[in-house]
Amino acid sequence: MIYFDNAATTMLKPPAVAEAVARAITSFGGVGRGVHEASLDAGMTVFMARQKISDLFGGPGPKQVAFTSNVTEALNIVVYGLMQPGDHAVTTAASHNSVLRPLFRLQDEGQADLTVVPIAPDGGIDYDEFEAAFGPKTKLAVIGHASNLTGDVYDIARMADIAHAHGALIVVDAAQTAGTVPIDMAAQHLDVVCFTGHKSLFGPQGTGGMCVAEGIDIKAIKVGGSGTHSYDRVHPDFMPEHLEAGTLNAHGLAGLLAGLTYIEEKGVDAVHEKTCALADRFEAGVKDIPGIKIYGGGASGRTGIVALNLADVDSSLVSDLLNTQFEICTRAGAHCAPLMHMAIGTEQQGAVRFSFSHLNTEEEVDAGIAALKEIAQEVC
Repeated sequence: MIYFDNAATTMLKPPAVAEAVARAITSFGGVGRGVHEASLDAGMTVFMARQKISDLFGGPGPKQVAFTSNVTEALNIVVYGLMQPGDHAVTTAASHNSVLRPLFRLQDEGQADLTVVPIAPDGGIDYDEFEAAFGPKTKLAVIGHASNLTGDVYDIARMADIAHAHGALIVVDAAQTAGTVPIDMAAQHLDVVCFTGHKSLFGPQGTGGMCVAEGIDIKAIKVGGSGTHSYDRVHPDFMPEHLEAGTLNAHGLAGLLAGLTYIEEKGVDAVHEKTCALADRFEAGVKDIPGIKIYGGGASGRTGIVALNLADVDSSLVSDLLNTQFEICTRAGAHCAPLMHMAIGTEQQGAVRFSFSHLNTEEEVDAGIAALKEIAQEVC
């Protein structure tokens, strides 16, 4: 099997990830729930994961990293924890439903106003149009760092400066870029970066979180057990416990720590260079296939994604043929990105998404090119 669905989740992991989870399953107690070795070992592992996340994002330190089950939960916590009735938010049509649906809910319930900045058919964004979306009541700009459909990467530093010039905060959905595209909260002036562990951080599913700049007060939407201050009626108001009610997934975070260590050893720039080289190799090999249409390319950078269609053939059929005839895993359909599909004109056909990982090989890419050529001869 050849796995090109890394934008959904990375199946291929560094061996140390599975080894760390296996060890944790049989040795960890609850984080912050005891002073015995099993609890302290779990707590130290989670602390080290916080430190590496902060280092990866140029963040303010481990105490400002709160873990959740995935980026969707992190974005929900941030959006509902920062927005108040009457506030206005800005996002773009490149956003994933993890961004759109919390904001749409606030809008539909009359709790907040929302402006969605359009994306061009080539995947690009007009930054002047982005700035024009801000007003006196704008509280947040919630921005996908990269499209999970086309792989286009957006200039979050420029967007952050625009947001701050209008008195708003910027929240970055880094689900597609964490670990494979450099992020520096200090240099890029980012307020919150939300991430998920199971994509390009090479961690297990069920891990994610947020890195929060100092001075950003997010109201906790979950309260409960914290392991400390148990006699208080209210949940702790200090980070990271403030945004972490209940027992953490320390087993998963042990795997995430191993994934982060792998990225640290390789270097984000090197990971990005190889991933993009694979995507470039694939795109160069398929772009001249009769009937091929490749989407995106209008932004300032890319991830390891190539989204395409063959003539007017349904994307699900192409993806199914890749799987059944060649054992190649891709993702077809809407990709939880409805507005992006509307922007590029694929809301009916969907698109076939090939998403490459640092752990894929050139030989696998070449096999994908050959497979797509055969399918094109068969169905076009």
